[in-house]
Amino acid sequence: MKVLISAYACEPGQGSERGVGWNVVREVAKYHEVWVLTRPDESKEAIEAELVSNPVPNLHFVYFTLPFWQDSLRWGQSGAMQLHYYLWQIQAYLVGKKLHREIGFAAIHHVTFVRYACPSFLALLPVPFVWGPVGGGESAPLPFWADFNWKNQLYEVARLGWRSIGEFDPLTRMTAQRSAIAYATTEDTAQRVRKLGAPNVQISSAIGLFATEIAQLAEYPPPDHAPVRFVSIARLLHWKGLHLGLRAFAQAALTEAEYWILGDGPELDRLQALALSLGIANQVKFWGLLPREEVLTKLGQCTVLIHPSLHDSGAGVCLEAMAAGRPVICLDLGGPAAQVTSATGFKVPADHPAQAVSGLAEAMVRLAADEPLCLQMGLAGQKRVREYYSWEVKGKELAQIYSEVVEKC
Repeated sequence: MKVLISAYACEPGQGSERGVGWNVVREVAKYHEVWVLTRPDESKEAIEAELVSNPVPNLHFVYFTLPFWQDSLRWGQSGAMQLHYYLWQIQAYLVGKKLHREIGFAAIHHVTFVRYACPSFLALLPVPFVWGPVGGGESAPLPFWADFNWKNQLYEVARLGWRSIGEFDPLTRMTAQRSAIAYATTEDTAQRVRKLGAPNVQISSAIGLFATEIAQLAEYPPPDHAPVRFVSIARLLHWKGLHLGLRAFAQAALTEAEYWILGDGPELDRLQALALSLGIANQVKFWGLLPREEVLTKLGQCTVLIHPSLHDSGAGVCLEAMAAGRPVICLDLGGPAAQVTSATGFKVPADHPAQAVSGLAEAMVRLAADEPLCLQMGLAGQKRVREYYSWEVKGKELAQIYSEVVEKC
């Protein structure tokens, strides 16, 4: 089967959007012949080098970017890049339409960006269209905004504003309505995609791990040290909720325990000041930004992952912790809530900051006192990752979906 995939972000060896784009197209190309629409920018050189080292005969790349706007990456996640992304979708339709006349695709799939509030004009082509997984429909519950400074509140307002604009765009609604199947990363996003008119919406994670990564993480033995050591691995942003993790750790009053925080970001000074004010600075270690291999080594030295994020569409660190056999404590929000089950960790309701902090603290105390439960949850997490979050499994499932939507249409 000949499949056209739109992957605005696509690059081997990367995380986030670029990693999603590359991993999907590489896995799907094991089963179908795939043409990928993407940008040259900083990705073409890496893609071509990877294909020389590890050829994928069924994988073909078509590179293009706006002729009047060559470089979008330097704009980061600013409004300028959002505009570039929108205009690039129009160009992708024109390129895709020409390719379809020449090749005759059986199915089309929009992969990146993983964003529901922006259209994919490829849905206009007379071919079964698969959308996503798309995310972005998650929001920090309003009671938690009280902990944000004015800049962070402005960020949240702007985020809601951009999302609302996208939802009112008739072309976004067209994208949803013309999809043969729309995958959403979370139930929050799924509800919004249904309101846009998508006829068939299912929940699926946009992220995964390769079998080699799963095997590597499984080699970390359970920590043999005492006392328990908690860890958070994240960019230090307000919506990652690490201030809640610190308050919970203080409330848990585990005087012999440690809390490691790996990552860097604008909230670092605030978090360090918070740890000092809570009287736990001597138990909390801020490691800063570390290379990936060192991050995984540190994860292997810890007992439990704390991930109190307020609006993640997906959380690769939760999958890594589960694959390493570590229980996860998260809020019952967004992607982590879909990844973590009662068998693999604790999902704490997030109705109000004080209630969430108490719930996180209770989970910390429970796991600190119950080593057999930690081991049991760790084994369950490893099983769940192997069965549902392997890129190899996800690629095979998508390849089957293409066949099914083509047959139905």
